[in-house]
Amino acid sequence: MPKPRKIERVFKSRPTLEGAGVHLKRAFGFSQPHLFDPFLLLDDFRNENPSDFMRGFPWHPHRGIETITYVLRGSVEHGDSLGNRGEIFPGDIQWMTAGSGIIHQEMPKGDEHGRNYGLQLWANLPRSNKMMDPRYRGLSSQEIPLLTLENGVEIRIIAGKVEGVAGPVSDIIIDPEYLDVTVPPKTEFQHPTPPSHTVFAYVIEGEATFCQEDDPYEYEIEEASYFDMERKPFLGNESLVLFSRGDFITVNAGENGARLLLVGGMPINEPVAWYGPIVMNTQAELRTAFQELQDGTFIKYRA
Repeated sequence: MPKPRKIERVFKSRPTLEGAGVHLKRAFGFSQPHLFDPFLLLDDFRNENPSDFMRGFPWHPHRGIETITYVLRGSVEHGDSLGNRGEIFPGDIQWMTAGSGIIHQEMPKGDEHGRNYGLQLWANLPRSNKMMDPRYRGLSSQEIPLLTLENGVEIRIIAGKVEGVAGPVSDIIIDPEYLDVTVPPKTEFQHPTPPSHTVFAYVIEGEATFCQEDDPYEYEIEEASYFDMERKPFLGNESLVLFSRGDFITVNAGENGARLLLVGGMPINEPVAWYGPIVMNTQAELRTAFQELQDGTFIKYRA
């Protein structure tokens, strides 16, 4: 009999500064690498004020990870040491595998109202792939299939497969699922998941209950001040739910519906040595990476 996933932890994204002074909110990252394995962090950079994001993320290195950038409003200009240049527009995805090393920059731009919305997810690479050749995948909104279920639930399938429809991102080591799910008001969405995968949901619009839980706040581990203190079953914008192991998850949208990212992947179960934009398995490997940055030998591959 299929086993339902339950709520394991609840998080609320927290304000932080990154890059050259970009205001964003971090849903998780740095202190929970094993809890979310194979994922490392999720940043929500939805901003209404250009002064909060215009300085962007100038040239910086990555090694040992993949970064996944999903733009919702405005755009992000991108450039990297492989020679890729371009602009990521609403609905587009940038899936970048840093591997042995890449240097890139990301510069957000506002829409006609000055807004820039997006999310960036970091996924770890296993030891055997840490030093693989880097690669860049830029996917336009038109390349991402939209599936509408009988109950009106809409799913943009970036990675993974739903009812036989596959997303355009494939051949990723952690076998990820990355879905943008919109659930109509007072509608239930049930979705199968590989039982061994780490799975989480991040609410970006509306509110929902998860796993038929009446009091998700009993699972919170972040500071209580970051939560709506009214005890209610619904979790709203900027809330993240990490699920226990199981075969499926259940989402019930509130009166205004809900939109959420549903993300899953195969755990790596390896040591994590992490400093800034570089994630390796040992401190010695980190020291080597930063020494190579100083020596000018960090980049191992150029297209």
